[in-house]
Amino acid sequence: MISTTRTSGSPTPRANARGERARLRLLDAALSAFATQGFHGTSTRDIAEAAAMSPAAVYVHYRTKEELLFQLSLHGHREIRRVVETALGRPEPPAARLRGLVADYTAWHARSHVQARVLQYEFAALLPEHAEQIAAIRGAIEAMFQGAITDGVDAGIFRIDDVKMTSLALLSLGIDVARWFRPGGARSPDEIGNYYGEIALRVCGHPGDL
Repeated sequence: MISTTRTSGSPTPRANARGERARLRLLDAALSAFATQGFHGTSTRDIAEAAAMSPAAVYVHYRTKEELLFQLSLHGHREIRRVVETALGRPEPPAARLRGLVADYTAWHARSHVQARVLQYEFAALLPEHAEQIAAIRGAIEAMFQGAITDGVDAGIFRIDDVKMTSLALLSLGIDVARWFRPGGARSPDEIGNYYGEIALRVCGHPGDL
């Protein structure tokens, strides 16, 4: 059984749990506010009110409004990287692997469209040191896309002239879904993802029959 006795002034597990719930409430409130009002159009008071907390409480958990944006960006980009890594970890031939990669990447941007819009549109508001960390994760994701395309080129099944530009095109297609996707539309995130996966094969010069 975990003891809740405080030692050396450390917070109890119950206090830690309350603090974690408060931090998550603030992140959720910040995400909603940034998505609707933009980073620069949102005040810490807006975030506090949406989280049903006092403005002073924001600074107990986050030093600045930008730190909230950074934590949202870091969590979101790490989540995207896990989606990409999982897709590439499947034991499939190059064409099927690329199709699945683009499908999963695109479906995530549809399913998490509010989060994705904040990640993409508010990147410029990050401090340089925070932007550098996010850019490193983006670079890793781009490198994995390039690797998946290169595998198909090396196998002789993709016919393209520029792996990097093709990778950027496929990444951009998936990201842009977050701009226009709305729940309740004609197609679900998975249906959109699967369609984009087929488009990716056409872009790479593959006939599409796997």
